[in-house]
Amino acid sequence: MKRLSLLVSVLVGCLLPALGFALPPLQLFIDLTPPGGVLTLPAGSYAGPAVIRQPITIDGQGEVTVDGEGSGTVLTVEADGVTVRGLHLTNSGNSHDQVDAALLLLGNGALVEDNRIDNVLFGIHIRQSDGNVVRNNRIESRPEVPSLRGEGIRIWYSRENLMQGNHISRVRDVVFANASDNRFIGNTIEDSRIGMELIFSPDNLIARNTLLRNIAGIVLVYSNGVVVRENHLLNMPDITSSALAVKESSQVRLESNDIVRCAVGLTANSPTDPGNIIYLRNNHFAYNDVAMYFYGEKGGHVVHGNRFTGNITTIAVSAASSALDNDWRGNQWDTYRGFDRNRDGIGDTPHNIFLYSDRLWMDRPMARFFRASPALEMVDFIERLAPFSMPDLILSDPKPSVY
Repeated sequence: MKRLSLLVSVLVGCLLPALGFALPPLQLFIDLTPPGGVLTLPAGSYAGPAVIRQPITIDGQGEVTVDGEGSGTVLTVEADGVTVRGLHLTNSGNSHDQVDAALLLLGNGALVEDNRIDNVLFGIHIRQSDGNVVRNNRIESRPEVPSLRGEGIRIWYSRENLMQGNHISRVRDVVFANASDNRFIGNTIEDSRIGMELIFSPDNLIARNTLLRNIAGIVLVYSNGVVVRENHLLNMPDITSSALAVKESSQVRLESNDIVRCAVGLTANSPTDPGNIIYLRNNHFAYNDVAMYFYGEKGGHVVHGNRFTGNITTIAVSAASSALDNDWRGNQWDTYRGFDRNRDGIGDTPHNIFLYSDRLWMDRPMARFFRASPALEMVDFIERLAPFSMPDLILSDPKPSVY
């Protein structure tokens, strides 16, 4: 290894400048590293794109930049068991069709850690690649509008990958497509378009992540058996989006998440069959415009032990029956006006929610601007005081929690 490091230093310091290279090509040093070897480069900048075709470790120790010079993917890993550590990957190509990225994983069992990625179209692209660990990387796209950026992490037809402790900012989305049994734990996603989007991606675990100031949070589409647990979804006020959105996905578990200061906390469609339900347990919805929005003709989801604090509207529906058949039980409602005379922690009377003036802005989107305004509050008060007709019941929690 000492002889390899000495050769690298000689090439960088003497031979390559003499041959007229603007930056020394990383590919040359990769090709000189034997299988199982460790490539430790002298501090400085090296030219990409480059491809790793055998199991090696490349360690930049935080002092090595690989510059793609605006062409293609900066670094491609084709071999199994490769480690990429401590590099600064920058300046990929511009093609969305070719998915030009900082790093493309095609092999299995890679370790990608402690890298800094910026000024690239896509960040890390995991394509038909299983059993990788991607942790403690900082990933940022280009200073474009969100729709023109690439994904921070893109996972396509890949299984059993762990993504942990990464900081992802100013990208377009994080996307799982046809990717199952992956774990996304303890990451931060901020200032992007969709924090995470899972499409036909069942049985993934999303836990202990922080998503803030994105246009939307976590979106599940045709992704069964996903567990979304102990995440913080904060400050997503765009009126067209939700912190959590679930469509046509069965046996999804949303547990112990904090959803705070968002336009809509949860958007979910009605299940199309008895097995196609969502389990919502022990989540905290606080200071959102709408805590939960259910659409469709009939509910059926399990909603237990959640807390609702300071939301402008707790439940919104597309039809009076959309949430009525959900299994509501043991939720804590800040608008509950009942008592607990036997002090068992359960309200003596059910907590019922009816449709009053909320219906105005649900039926007429232009009225959304006036939510929580004195005018709409007055309409709501008068309708509750002397309704012109019996309002529709949209949910009843028979055992509301008072703790």
